Amino acid sequence: MTTSRVDAGELIRRWRDRLDPADAGITVSTRRRVPGVRREELAQLAGVSVDYLIRLEQGRATRPTGAVIGSLARALRLSRAERDHLFRAAGLLPPGDRLIDDHISPGVARILSRLGDQPLAVYAADWQLIRWTNSWAALLGDPTAVSASDRNLVRVVFTCDIGQYVRSERDAHHLESALVSDLREAAARYPSDPRVRGLIDEMNAHHPRFAELWQRAAVGVHAADRKTISHPTVGDITLDCDVLMIPGSDLKLVLYSATPGSRDYELLEFLRVVEPVTSRD
Repeated sequence: MTTSRVDAGELIRRWRDRLDPADAGITVSTRRRVPGVRREELAQLAGVSVDYLIRLEQGRATRPTGAVIGSLARALRLSRAERDHLFRAAGLLPPGDRLIDDHISPGVARILSRLGDQPLAVYAADWQLIRWTNSWAALLGDPTAVSASDRNLVRVVFTCDIGQYVRSERDAHHLESALVSDLREAAARYPSDPRVRGLIDEMNAHHPRFAELWQRAAVGVHAADRKTISHPTVGDITLDCDVLMIPGSDLKLVLYSATPGSRDYELLEFLRVVEPVTSRD
Protein backbone atom coordinates (compact mmCIF):
# COMPACT_ATOMS: atom_id res chain seq x y z
CA MET A 1 0.00 0.00 0.00
CA THR A 2 1.51 3.31 -1.06
CA THR A 3 1.23 6.61 0.73
CA SER A 4 -0.23 8.28 -2.35
CA ARG A 5 -3.17 5.86 -2.44
CA VAL A 6 -3.88 6.38 1.29
CA ASP A 7 -3.69 10.14 0.85
CA ALA A 8 -6.11 10.05 -2.08
CA GLY A 9 -8.61 8.01 -0.08
CA GLU A 10 -8.25 10.33 2.88
CA LEU A 11 -8.90 13.37 0.69
CA ILE A 12 -11.97 11.78 -0.86
CA ARG A 13 -13.39 10.96 2.57
CA ARG A 14 -12.78 14.49 3.89
CA TRP A 15 -14.25 16.17 0.82
CA ARG A 16 -17.21 13.79 0.88
CA ASP A 17 -17.87 14.78 4.51
CA ARG A 18 -17.81 18.49 3.72
CA LEU A 19 -20.05 18.34 0.62
CA ASP A 20 -23.55 19.67 1.26
CA PRO A 21 -26.06 17.17 -0.19
CA ALA A 22 -28.11 20.08 -1.53
CA ASP A 23 -25.11 21.34 -3.52
CA ALA A 24 -24.78 17.85 -5.00
CA GLY A 25 -28.44 17.86 -6.05
CA ILE A 26 -29.41 15.32 -3.37
CA THR A 27 -32.71 15.79 -1.55
CA VAL A 28 -32.45 14.91 2.14
CA SER A 29 -35.81 14.16 3.75
CA THR A 30 -34.56 13.33 7.25
CA ARG A 31 -31.93 14.76 9.54
CA ARG A 32 -28.59 13.00 9.10
CA ARG A 33 -26.35 11.85 11.89
CA VAL A 34 -23.19 12.50 9.88
CA PRO A 35 -22.27 15.44 7.62
CA GLY A 36 -21.73 15.34 3.90
CA VAL A 37 -22.87 12.75 1.35
CA ARG A 38 -22.88 8.99 1.78
CA ARG A 39 -20.58 6.67 -0.15
CA GLU A 40 -23.55 5.31 -2.12
CA GLU A 41 -24.54 8.83 -3.15
CA LEU A 42 -21.03 9.84 -4.22
CA ALA A 43 -20.61 6.60 -6.14
CA GLN A 44 -23.82 7.28 -8.06
CA LEU A 45 -22.83 10.88 -8.78
CA ALA A 46 -19.39 9.83 -10.04
CA GLY A 47 -20.56 6.79 -11.97
CA VAL A 48 -18.40 4.28 -10.05
CA SER A 49 -19.37 1.24 -8.00
CA VAL A 50 -19.77 1.56 -4.25
CA ASP A 51 -17.33 -1.31 -3.75
CA TYR A 52 -14.67 0.45 -5.78
CA LEU A 53 -15.19 3.71 -3.89
CA ILE A 54 -14.81 1.86 -0.58
CA ARG A 55 -11.56 0.28 -1.76
CA LEU A 56 -10.32 3.64 -3.02
CA GLU A 57 -11.11 5.39 0.26
CA GLN A 58 -9.40 2.59 2.19
CA GLY A 59 -6.30 2.74 0.00
CA ARG A 60 -6.90 -0.73 -1.49
CA ALA A 61 -7.63 0.33 -5.09
CA THR A 62 -4.39 -0.18 -6.97
CA ARG A 63 -4.52 2.04 -10.04
CA PRO A 64 -7.33 4.61 -10.22
CA THR A 65 -7.56 6.02 -13.71
CA GLY A 66 -7.62 9.68 -14.62
CA ALA A 67 -11.21 9.27 -15.78
CA VAL A 68 -12.29 7.95 -12.37
CA ILE A 69 -10.41 10.64 -10.42
CA GLY A 70 -11.78 13.33 -12.73
CA SER A 71 -15.32 12.05 -12.28
CA LEU A 72 -14.92 12.00 -8.49
CA ALA A 73 -13.51 15.53 -8.56
CA ARG A 74 -16.58 16.74 -10.46
CA ALA A 75 -18.96 14.88 -8.14
CA LEU A 76 -17.23 16.33 -5.08
CA ARG A 77 -17.50 19.87 -6.53
CA LEU A 78 -13.75 20.43 -6.16
CA SER A 79 -11.99 23.58 -7.27
CA ARG A 80 -9.33 23.20 -9.96
CA ALA A 81 -6.55 23.39 -7.37
CA GLU A 82 -8.24 20.69 -5.27
CA ARG A 83 -8.80 18.53 -8.33
CA ASP A 84 -5.12 18.78 -9.28
CA HIS A 85 -4.13 17.89 -5.71
CA LEU A 86 -6.37 14.80 -5.81
CA PHE A 87 -4.78 13.70 -9.11
CA ARG A 88 -1.30 13.99 -7.61
CA ALA A 89 -2.35 12.19 -4.43
CA ALA A 90 -3.61 9.33 -6.61
CA GLY A 91 -0.24 9.13 -8.36
CA LEU A 92 -1.48 10.81 -11.55
CA LEU A 93 -0.54 13.95 -13.42
CA PRO A 94 -3.28 16.59 -13.38
CA PRO A 95 -4.82 17.48 -16.75
CA GLY A 96 -2.46 19.90 -18.46
CA ASP A 97 -3.31 23.21 -20.07
CA ARG A 98 -2.79 21.62 -23.49
CA LEU A 99 -5.45 18.98 -22.83
CA ILE A 100 -9.21 19.42 -22.90
CA ASP A 101 -10.44 20.00 -19.35
CA ASP A 102 -13.74 18.39 -18.33
CA HIS A 103 -13.64 19.88 -14.83
CA ILE A 104 -16.83 21.59 -13.68
CA SER A 105 -16.27 24.29 -11.08
CA PRO A 106 -18.35 24.34 -7.89
CA GLY A 107 -20.18 27.43 -9.18
CA VAL A 108 -21.27 25.74 -12.41
CA ALA A 109 -22.25 22.63 -10.46
CA ARG A 110 -24.51 24.79 -8.28
CA ILE A 111 -26.10 26.30 -11.38
CA LEU A 112 -26.93 22.81 -12.63
CA SER A 113 -28.37 21.80 -9.27
CA ARG A 114 -30.50 24.94 -8.98
CA LEU A 115 -31.76 24.77 -12.58
CA GLY A 116 -32.55 21.07 -12.54
CA ASP A 117 -36.05 21.75 -13.88
CA GLN A 118 -34.60 23.21 -17.09
CA PRO A 119 -33.19 21.24 -20.06
CA LEU A 120 -29.56 22.11 -19.38
CA ALA A 121 -26.28 20.32 -20.09
CA VAL A 122 -22.54 20.93 -20.03
CA TYR A 123 -20.28 19.93 -22.94
CA ALA A 124 -16.50 19.93 -23.17
CA ALA A 125 -14.58 21.70 -25.94
CA ASP A 126 -14.86 18.61 -28.19
CA TRP A 127 -18.64 18.36 -27.60
CA GLN A 128 -18.38 15.50 -25.14
CA LEU A 129 -21.43 15.54 -22.87
CA ILE A 130 -20.27 15.84 -19.25
CA ARG A 131 -23.27 16.70 -17.10
CA TRP A 132 -27.00 17.13 -17.65
CA THR A 133 -30.22 17.79 -15.78
CA ASN A 134 -33.27 15.60 -15.40
CA SER A 135 -35.24 17.81 -17.80
CA TRP A 136 -32.51 17.47 -20.45
CA ALA A 137 -32.83 13.68 -20.29
CA ALA A 138 -36.64 13.90 -20.44
CA LEU A 139 -36.45 16.06 -23.57
CA LEU A 140 -33.64 14.38 -25.50
CA GLY A 141 -33.40 10.90 -24.02
CA ASP A 142 -31.42 9.48 -21.11
CA PRO A 143 -27.69 9.74 -21.93
CA THR A 144 -26.91 6.84 -19.59
CA ALA A 145 -28.62 4.54 -22.09
CA VAL A 146 -25.51 4.76 -24.30
CA SER A 147 -21.79 4.47 -23.61
CA ALA A 148 -19.82 7.54 -22.55
CA SER A 149 -18.05 7.77 -25.93
CA ASP A 150 -21.41 7.83 -27.72
CA ARG A 151 -22.44 10.91 -25.73
CA ASN A 152 -20.32 13.10 -27.99
CA LEU A 153 -22.57 15.42 -30.01
CA VAL A 154 -20.34 15.27 -33.10
CA ARG A 155 -20.66 11.47 -33.15
CA VAL A 156 -24.41 11.70 -32.60
CA VAL A 157 -24.96 14.15 -35.44
CA PHE A 158 -22.82 12.34 -38.02
CA THR A 159 -23.56 8.72 -37.11
CA CYS A 160 -27.24 8.75 -36.09
CA ASP A 161 -30.53 9.86 -37.57
CA ILE A 162 -30.69 13.47 -36.40
CA GLY A 163 -34.31 13.86 -37.47
CA GLN A 164 -35.13 14.13 -33.78
CA TYR A 165 -33.24 17.42 -33.60
CA VAL A 166 -33.85 19.14 -36.94
CA ARG A 167 -36.82 19.17 -39.29
CA SER A 168 -35.23 20.07 -42.63
CA GLU A 169 -32.16 19.29 -44.72
CA ARG A 170 -31.13 22.93 -44.51
CA ASP A 171 -31.20 22.86 -40.70
CA ALA A 172 -29.25 19.59 -40.66
CA HIS A 173 -26.52 21.05 -42.86
CA HIS A 174 -26.35 24.15 -40.68
CA LEU A 175 -25.90 22.05 -37.52
CA GLU A 176 -23.25 19.85 -39.16
CA SER A 177 -21.27 22.83 -40.44
CA ALA A 178 -21.44 24.64 -37.11
CA LEU A 179 -20.19 21.62 -35.18
CA VAL A 180 -17.29 20.92 -37.55
CA SER A 181 -16.23 24.55 -37.51
CA ASP A 182 -16.37 24.62 -33.72
CA LEU A 183 -14.39 21.37 -33.49
CA ARG A 184 -11.68 22.80 -35.74
CA GLU A 185 -11.38 25.71 -33.33
CA ALA A 186 -11.01 23.26 -30.42
CA ALA A 187 -8.34 21.31 -32.33
CA ALA A 188 -6.34 24.49 -32.79
CA ARG A 189 -6.48 25.21 -29.06
CA TYR A 190 -5.61 21.65 -28.06
CA PRO A 191 -3.30 20.27 -30.78
CA SER A 192 -1.84 17.63 -28.44
CA ASP A 193 -5.08 16.36 -26.94
CA PRO A 194 -5.50 12.66 -27.85
CA ARG A 195 -9.27 12.71 -27.40
CA VAL A 196 -9.96 15.50 -29.87
CA ARG A 197 -7.38 14.15 -32.33
CA GLY A 198 -8.87 10.66 -32.10
CA LEU A 199 -12.36 12.02 -32.71
CA ILE A 200 -11.27 13.98 -35.78
CA ASP A 201 -9.35 11.02 -37.23
CA GLU A 202 -12.28 8.68 -36.63
CA MET A 203 -14.82 11.01 -38.22
CA ASN A 204 -12.62 11.76 -41.24
CA ALA A 205 -12.00 8.07 -41.84
CA HIS A 206 -15.57 6.81 -41.55
CA HIS A 207 -17.95 9.67 -42.31
CA PRO A 208 -17.66 11.31 -45.77
CA ARG A 209 -19.94 14.23 -44.88
CA PHE A 210 -17.70 15.16 -41.93
CA ALA A 211 -14.59 14.78 -44.10
CA GLU A 212 -16.10 17.05 -46.75
CA LEU A 213 -16.85 19.77 -44.21
CA TRP A 214 -13.47 19.35 -42.52
CA GLN A 215 -11.69 19.95 -45.83
CA ARG A 216 -13.45 23.30 -46.19
CA ALA A 217 -11.39 24.47 -43.18
CA ALA A 218 -14.09 26.76 -41.86
CA VAL A 219 -13.54 27.96 -38.28
CA GLY A 220 -16.25 29.20 -35.97
CA VAL A 221 -18.32 28.44 -32.89
CA HIS A 222 -21.71 26.83 -32.53
CA ALA A 223 -23.85 29.35 -30.65
CA ALA A 224 -27.56 30.20 -30.49
CA ASP A 225 -30.05 28.33 -32.65
CA ARG A 226 -33.72 27.39 -32.83
CA LYS A 227 -34.62 23.72 -33.03
CA THR A 228 -37.76 21.69 -33.49
CA ILE A 229 -37.42 18.42 -31.61
CA SER A 230 -39.59 15.40 -32.42
CA HIS A 231 -40.44 13.91 -29.05
CA PRO A 232 -42.09 10.46 -28.88
CA THR A 233 -44.57 11.62 -26.22
CA VAL A 234 -45.54 15.21 -27.12
CA GLY A 235 -44.61 15.37 -30.81
CA ASP A 236 -42.85 18.40 -32.28
CA ILE A 237 -41.64 21.01 -29.83
CA THR A 238 -39.80 24.14 -31.03
CA LEU A 239 -37.29 25.62 -28.60
CA ASP A 240 -34.55 28.22 -28.44
CA CYS A 241 -31.16 26.60 -27.96
CA ASP A 242 -28.49 28.82 -26.44
CA VAL A 243 -24.83 27.85 -26.10
CA LEU A 244 -23.09 29.80 -23.34
CA MET A 245 -19.33 29.72 -22.81
CA ILE A 246 -18.29 29.35 -19.18
CA PRO A 247 -15.70 32.03 -18.26
CA GLY A 248 -12.28 30.63 -17.41
CA SER A 249 -12.82 27.37 -19.26
CA ASP A 250 -13.81 25.95 -22.64
CA LEU A 251 -16.91 24.28 -21.28
CA LYS A 252 -20.20 25.00 -23.03
CA LEU A 253 -23.48 25.30 -21.19
CA VAL A 254 -26.36 24.38 -23.52
CA LEU A 255 -29.87 25.45 -22.53
CA TYR A 256 -33.23 24.82 -24.21
CA SER A 257 -36.08 27.21 -23.42
CA ALA A 258 -39.44 28.45 -24.68
CA THR A 259 -41.43 31.63 -24.28
CA PRO A 260 -43.51 31.42 -21.07
CA GLY A 261 -47.17 30.84 -21.83
CA SER A 262 -46.53 29.45 -25.31
CA ARG A 263 -47.61 25.99 -26.48
CA ASP A 264 -43.99 24.85 -26.54
CA TYR A 265 -43.48 26.08 -22.99
CA GLU A 266 -46.49 24.08 -21.81
CA LEU A 267 -45.17 20.97 -23.58
CA LEU A 268 -41.81 21.42 -21.92
CA GLU A 269 -43.49 21.71 -18.51
CA PHE A 270 -45.56 18.61 -19.26
CA LEU A 271 -42.43 16.60 -20.10
CA ARG A 272 -40.77 17.67 -16.87
CA VAL A 273 -43.64 16.13 -14.91
CA VAL A 274 -44.46 12.97 -16.88
CA GLU A 275 -40.97 11.85 -17.98
CA PRO A 276 -38.85 11.55 -14.83
CA VAL A 277 -35.30 10.42 -15.65
CA THR A 278 -32.33 10.05 -13.34
CA SER A 279 -30.21 13.15 -13.89
CA ARG A 280 -26.43 13.53 -13.89
CA ASP A 281 -26.30 17.05 -12.48
